[in-house]
Amino acid sequence: MEWLSFRLNLLSNFIFAFSLVLLISLPEGFINPSIAGLAVTYALNLNSQLATIIWNICNTENKMISVERILQYSRIPSEAPLEIEDSRPPNKWPENGTINIKNLEVRYAEHLPSVLRDVSCIVPGKKRVGVVGRTGSGKSTFIQALFRLVEARQGTIEIDSVDIFKIGLHDLRSRLSIIPQEPTLFEGTVRGNLDPLNEYTDDAIWKALDKCQLGDLIRRCEKKLDSSVVENGENWSVGQRQLFCLGRVLLKRSNILVLDEATASVDSATDGIIQETIRKEFRDCTVLTIAHRIHTVIDSDLILVLSEGRVLEYDTPSKLLEREDSAFSKLIKEYSMRSKGI
Repeated sequence: MEWLSFRLNLLSNFIFAFSLVLLISLPEGFINPSIAGLAVTYALNLNSQLATIIWNICNTENKMISVERILQYSRIPSEAPLEIEDSRPPNKWPENGTINIKNLEVRYAEHLPSVLRDVSCIVPGKKRVGVVGRTGSGKSTFIQALFRLVEARQGTIEIDSVDIFKIGLHDLRSRLSIIPQEPTLFEGTVRGNLDPLNEYTDDAIWKALDKCQLGDLIRRCEKKLDSSVVENGENWSVGQRQLFCLGRVLLKRSNILVLDEATASVDSATDGIIQETIRKEFRDCTVLTIAHRIHTVIDSDLILVLSEGRVLEYDTPSKLLEREDSAFSKLIKEYSMRSKGI
């Protein structure tokens, strides 16, 4: 558009200059002076008229793109229903937190290759399992499949003998807890971010804040639990935002907790607070940890090593470390070398 506007301006100026030279060069009495003045006036307006034409062309193009986007979004398949009346899980589900995954295959689109390929494993209830692997191995997709953010192409995931692909999305996601890699806060108040559905008392909220080391900070604020939170939580540090996410899961107290590289973007002190709180408060829960820092999962009960979307190893840390040729041992060596700057 800039290219076209510049050249049309040059064309308008050239036509205007040519008209003036032509009118001046004509012999006296050859053309009526009123007609000559009218011609000059139209030549002056030519530039604005061309600009109007350009604007209309641009506006028409934008409207065509809007229609194209509407048609594109209208063809996107809808998510599964939030609730399926004939297939509701028990009220206390999941009680034990055992996750049984069989032949799971996930791809983001039909024309794309599978990200997870024939993944099968059993996560025992009330155990801490670390999921490790190089970039692109399928760690985050593994968690997305658990929350059904992406639907499996084949295979099953059962939690306490309930197939999650046969229940509603709300029934599934409301029973699981997650601390994401990028903390998310919404515009509103501290209370609204910790308890958006107003399900808990102020005492319960204060207890959760104290456990995640935010209680003293909020008490120093003038409005306490009604302290403001701007969009995306920009008035709080990244570490504080991550602690807010920890406070949410402490309030919810689900029997299955997922940590999706939750400490990847925080400092070591905040990392220590989060890890210690999780060990203490969720010792009787199933905890799945996507590892960015290897030391955060070294004390897990089991280690799941993914490579190119497949299960490469799945065993206790001690048994994996006994084998020097194991993929987990190689990952630890690589992490140690990066930490030392080698």
